[in-house]
Amino acid sequence: MKDDLCRTIDRYKEDLLKLNEELFRHPELGFKEFKTRELLKTFLRDHDLPEGEDCALSGFTLSLGGGYPHIGIIAELDAIPTRGHPFADPETTAAHACGHSTQQVIALGALLALKEEELPGKVTLFFTPAEEFTDLDYRKELRSKGKIKYLSGKQNMLEEGIFDDCDCLIHFHAMGASDYRFSVGSVLSGFVHKKITFHGKAAHAAVLPHMGINALHEFTLFLSGVNMLRETFREEDVVRLHGIVTDGGNTVNSIPDKVVYECYVRSVNAEALQKISAEVDRMAEHCAAAFGGSCEIEETPGYLPLHQSPELNEVVEANILSFANPSEILHGEISPAAGDVGDVCMFKPVVQYGYNGFSGRIHGADLCISDPLEACITPAKITAAIVYDLLHDPAKVKQIREAWPVRMTKEEYRRYLSGE
Repeated sequence: MKDDLCRTIDRYKEDLLKLNEELFRHPELGFKEFKTRELLKTFLRDHDLPEGEDCALSGFTLSLGGGYPHIGIIAELDAIPTRGHPFADPETTAAHACGHSTQQVIALGALLALKEEELPGKVTLFFTPAEEFTDLDYRKELRSKGKIKYLSGKQNMLEEGIFDDCDCLIHFHAMGASDYRFSVGSVLSGFVHKKITFHGKAAHAAVLPHMGINALHEFTLFLSGVNMLRETFREEDVVRLHGIVTDGGNTVNSIPDKVVYECYVRSVNAEALQKISAEVDRMAEHCAAAFGGSCEIEETPGYLPLHQSPELNEVVEANILSFANPSEILHGEISPAAGDVGDVCMFKPVVQYGYNGFSGRIHGADLCISDPLEACITPAKITAAIVYDLLHDPAKVKQIREAWPVRMTKEEYRRYLSGE
């Protein structure tokens, strides 16, 4: 029967690849994916599929079948700012340098195949907005207007209860530079976002430097201190600390009275993440004070680490092996990258398998889809087969659910996101 799924996807291959090209050329940033959503809904209408229901401002969901088990497929809608990408939006610099556009094609390809089967359960596509943690001023404005509650798509969908009825969820993501075709069982980091504003006092840079307090010097000392902290990071915690200066002073002829630094602190270990985050805060406060200045620290909880369901990955890998040799699969990668799918795994058994078909650097201006069949069609077949197996084996789904530890209550999650 799974051969029928593959044949159906092959029948729609040209339609799917045409959509893939169109999506790649029309990137949108998070919570702005309205044209993307309409492109997808037009495809759904043209192929006699339900349009679904809108959620999380610019996301939507659609389902086939009903009853138990209920399997979810997650596909992300947004692009990321990537200056210099040949298909970057000229106004926002958004580009699909993250490969999210192919996720949408994979999900639709799988659904087209499953549509032609008599489903003994339910499958839902979750088109999730705003996975990339960027354009935060815009998102905070949306939050202040009550249009969203949290800063990422899946965080809002968790709050809205969108995933509550699902037994388990399948996700997939483009791989970075790799000799492998697929990855299984990777761990993703969690992170916090910090905006640190160093305050000094302006004065004429040539005539009265002694009367100023140089905020850029406060920041420089802080950066040196943070670099000295790095030797205390344990390798097994996979810590990354990186940032950019978004305001480095007002004019060269004045002592800088304000410097703004934004950074991520990442780790696969949630306790290490909290500890290092506190150390960074302490370093900023004391380095500012050393010059007689001060600093403000605005911390925004990012995403939680992703830990995947081993039992669900058994089903994933079994189906990948229908298309790849064991030597072509990367197992158990510990990655410093992050995604809001990590938040979903606090409540539900989730997997995120990796797939290839790309050249260039993930998040780089040279990222392109070098093999559309590998990046779209083969993963669609794998995903359809995974869902098919799960729908026809409710005992396996029950095992997956019972083996998965729920790590947070909804109230604990709300407190985490509010910074309590």
